[in-house]
Amino acid sequence: MPIDAAKALAAEPRSREISWTRKDVLLYHLGIGAGVPATDPDELRYTLESRLHVLPGFATVAGAGSPGVISGLSMPGVEVDLARVLHGGQALTLHRPIPVEGTATATGRITAVYDKGTAAVLVMRTEVADADGPLWTGEAQIFVRGEGGWGGDRGPSARTAPPAGRPDRVVERRLREDQALLYRLSGDWNPLHADPGFARLAGFERPVLHGLCTYGVTLKAVVDTLLGGDVSRVRSYATRFAGVVYPGETLRIRLWASEGSVRAAVSAVERDDAPVLADTVVRHR
Repeated sequence: MPIDAAKALAAEPRSREISWTRKDVLLYHLGIGAGVPATDPDELRYTLESRLHVLPGFATVAGAGSPGVISGLSMPGVEVDLARVLHGGQALTLHRPIPVEGTATATGRITAVYDKGTAAVLVMRTEVADADGPLWTGEAQIFVRGEGGWGGDRGPSARTAPPAGRPDRVVERRLREDQALLYRLSGDWNPLHADPGFARLAGFERPVLHGLCTYGVTLKAVVDTLLGGDVSRVRSYATRFAGVVYPGETLRIRLWASEGSVRAAVSAVERDDAPVLADTVVRHR
């Protein structure tokens, strides 16, 4: 069996040093659509180095990659075909604001392996700390098609009841045709997002946008519309990837605000509001 659950869970945590500069932060922000309009003062805090604040979603690419997914596929006990891999969900807890430049140690391990019958789900947790202490904790759910059915634990249900009532805000964000090509420069080189032949092999009509790009676009919308543009107010952010997004589409982001949290539901406008993010919660100060 390509996934040896016992071996994956018993493996020692892996640590590596990561570093980033303000250029990496600026590139990430552009990759999730910041800078429109280019001279808007609210956008300049994402695109001008003298005013720069770091959107917490940057944690998912800090160190030039997608550590939770890529590292999870290289752990002992895991040998899978990349064409069968999908990012099922992502959670992020911020321990303090992310500095504009930094060096830190990222320590990752697989904390769970679930048998969903037709697929396996790996849970990869990454703890990141610098010389001043913990920075963030990330948790990626890695969905591997065709690797279930060995009789293992199915795991908890990640689904929650949808928000009730009309949303407090509805935001639409048009994606660039080259959004995936720009976003992948932050380090996620999976050919699913750029190579039409590989995308067809994986079962898609054309390259799809990175789920973490949609994740970043959505968090920026929450911060900009409901948190006064203050990135430091974000405490945690979790979502389930419910469907694909194609570059060039328009995201419809519905937001429900309550004390200390915002719930979101994201859909693709051009495909009859097909859901793309679900069970999405931003907790804030």
